[in-house]
Amino acid sequence: MPAAEPGRITVRELLARPVYRRWWAAAVISRAGDILAGVTLLLLVLDRTGSGLGVAGVVIADVVPVLLFAPVAGVVVDRLPRRRIMIAADLVRMALAALLPLVGTHLGAVYAIAFALSAAAVFFNPAANSLLPALVGERELVAANSGIWTTAIVAQIALAPLAGALAAVAGYAAAFWVNAASFAISAMLLTGLAVPGHRAATSQGWARDALDGVRLLVADRLLRSLATAQLLAALSAGATSALLVVLVRERLGLGPQGFGWLLATIAVGALAGPALLTRIARGPVRPGIVFAAYGGRGLVDVLLALTTWPLLAAAALLFYGLSTSTGTITFTSLVQTHTGEAARGRVFAGFDALFQTGRLVSLLLGGVLADWLGITAVYFCGAALLLTAAASGFSPRRSAQST
Repeated sequence: MPAAEPGRITVRELLARPVYRRWWAAAVISRAGDILAGVTLLLLVLDRTGSGLGVAGVVIADVVPVLLFAPVAGVVVDRLPRRRIMIAADLVRMALAALLPLVGTHLGAVYAIAFALSAAAVFFNPAANSLLPALVGERELVAANSGIWTTAIVAQIALAPLAGALAAVAGYAAAFWVNAASFAISAMLLTGLAVPGHRAATSQGWARDALDGVRLLVADRLLRSLATAQLLAALSAGATSALLVVLVRERLGLGPQGFGWLLATIAVGALAGPALLTRIARGPVRPGIVFAAYGGRGLVDVLLALTTWPLLAAAALLFYGLSTSTGTITFTSLVQTHTGEAARGRVFAGFDALFQTGRLVSLLLGGVLADWLGITAVYFCGAALLLTAAASGFSPRRSAQST
């Protein structure tokens, strides 16, 4: 592998550092546990109910905790040591995953545990994102976030089918035991993580602290622009992602196998994005990459709405995956560098709440729009939202660069 250019560090060099390597391993294993839990829960509920509505209940149980607990989670992450929050969230999820085999025949208990698993993740994710800038330098954040993104995509590709195979061969209980073990390993890794002292935010009361986080998202020009763009993108992607299988069948004339191959092209693009980004990222993180990525995804949705050629759709989805990964990594790195340590948890939690709100609304409206006007209309609307998200960043980006 060629040596890193001056001023740029590679993921491999970061992984050679024990502190980053331990944080990376814990985050990867914990997210792998999330994937295992999500897929196995969906399969379990589908097996017990035989109903798409039952599966939708799991999705709702995953989204609602973010909307309910994100404000509280943000305050907690800014007040308390973030490593301890991550450990506590892992231990809670370990216990919940271990409990699932005992209550798997009771559907209400399964939904309750799915809700609680998601609630624990609401605390883990902003804590992990907020902790990373204390472990690496500011110019190393793009590479650091690329490391976790790449591994998470690989884990998703590998673990989604593995979860199904494990449930089919060894039963749901075995899949949940493996899931519990993943959270236990993550907690053990975090226990040995050496973290610089955490400077807790000055507390003015829970409600006041939560409102201060909202005010920061609204008052800060760059954060406001990012929040607007993320909400618009979530309103688009919730429906277009869920209904891609419909577009593949109706517009491209492909069956399940063709749909699987198109999903694989998105994954390939998502894996290529971090490698490209770490090569081109020099100096401070640039907001323009985030908004350009939204624009690229919008153009892909236009092409998907128009084409009936599977190869052209595959090429477009490859670019979609690349745009998503480069935009997401840059977005996270930008928030980490732009937001002060004392408010970082609330900002990340606020972004999570915005994304899930947009995703839920999009899921609810996308199906109605597809039945009313057809799948092409869904993708044209999705494209309009993403292109608007891209346009919303132009003026704030210039202002941010000039300051």
